Amino acid sequence: MIIHPPVKVLRSAAVMLAFGLFNPVSMAQDAPKYSNEFLAVGVGARALGMGNAFSAVANDVTSGYWNPAGLLGVKGDLQIGAMHSEYFAGIAKYDYIGLAKPIDSMSTIGFTFIRFGIDNIPNTIDLIDPSGNIDYDRITSFSSADHAFMVSYARKMKVPGLQVGGNVKVIYRRVGEFGKAWGFGLDAGATYQRDQWRFSAVARDVTGTFNAWSYTLDQRTLDVFAQTGNEFPQNSVEVTLPRLILGVARELKFGEKFDFIASIDLENTFDGKRNTLIKSNTFSTDPRVGVELGYAGVVYVRAGLSNMQYVTDLSDEQQFTVQPNIGLGLKIKSVSLDYALTDIGDNSVALYSNLFSLKFDLFKKTS
Repeated sequence: MIIHPPVKVLRSAAVMLAFGLFNPVSMAQDAPKYSNEFLAVGVGARALGMGNAFSAVANDVTSGYWNPAGLLGVKGDLQIGAMHSEYFAGIAKYDYIGLAKPIDSMSTIGFTFIRFGIDNIPNTIDLIDPSGNIDYDRITSFSSADHAFMVSYARKMKVPGLQVGGNVKVIYRRVGEFGKAWGFGLDAGATYQRDQWRFSAVARDVTGTFNAWSYTLDQRTLDVFAQTGNEFPQNSVEVTLPRLILGVARELKFGEKFDFIASIDLENTFDGKRNTLIKSNTFSTDPRVGVELGYAGVVYVRAGLSNMQYVTDLSDEQQFTVQPNIGLGLKIKSVSLDYALTDIGDNSVALYSNLFSLKFDLFKKTS
C-alpha cells in the first residue's frame, strides 16, 4: 500500500516553510546565534572530503542529513551507513548511523541517528566530605551528550527531474543528572536534475527547532554553585533558527571510466552577521566548493574548500583563510569505504581529523 501525503498537509508545510524562511527576524529576538551546533558537523566521509559542498550531490543514505530529497538515489532494498569520529584528541566522540529503504519506484524512507558527546567527565561536587577533607574516592563521572533522531521521506514529483523530501527530527540533550532538553524540528529539501546539472535547496529547521531545557539540581549542588560563584541554570527554551542551503552540481564523464563531479553550496543564515565570506546585518552566506573524481566506479579522489573567512591577526590586519579538505573512496560491489582528512595545515581552530565511514547495500536474494 502506498500512502500519499494529503494535499492539506502539503499546503500547511508550504505555509510553515514560507513563515520560517521569510520571517526569521521575529524568531531571532531572543534566540541564541549558535544552537544545536552538533547538527552542523556533517556525516559521511564522502561529503566531508568534498568540503561539505554536498546538498546537490547527496544520493545515498547520508541524504537524510544533507538533503532528504536525495534519498531517491538509494539502490537495492536497504542501505546502511555508519561513521565514528573523535575530536579534540579523542575527548569528544561523534557517531552516526543511517538506514534508507525504497518504498517503491517513486518514494524512499530513511532513518538517521547522531550522537555527539563527552563521556567520563569528573564530577567534583562531593570532592570535599562533610568534615572538610578532600576525598578523591568521592569523585564520580557523568556524560554530556547531544542526540538527534530523524525520520526522512523523499518522493519523485510529476515534473521530470524534480524530487522533494522532508525530515522530522527529535533532539535529546543531556548533561549527566543535572539537566536535559527535548527538541523538535522540521527540514525540507528539493533537487532538480536537468541533463548533467543538479540544483538543490534545503531549508533546515524550517519553523525553528525548539529545545526545552529543564534542570534537577539537589541542594548540595546548589550550595557548591553558590560557593564557587557559578550561575544557577534556569529552565528555558532554546530556538535554532532556520537556514537555507542552495547548491548546484555538474557531472562530467571522461572516456568510459572516469566520472567527475564539481559542486558549490551556499549556506545562508538569518541571525545577523557571522564571520563568513559574504555577510550583512541581516544574513550571512558561507560558500563551499567540492570536487570528486571517480575511476571505473571503484576508486574516488575528493577535495573541497570550506570555512572561508577573514581573520584579524595579532597586528590587527585581516587575512583571508580557508579550510582545505581531501578524501578517498573505495567501492567494492555493495560496500563503500570512505576516508576524509579535514583542516589540513591547521587553518582553523579545530585540530586535524581523520574520518572514516562505511556504507553497504543489502539486496534481496533471487531464486
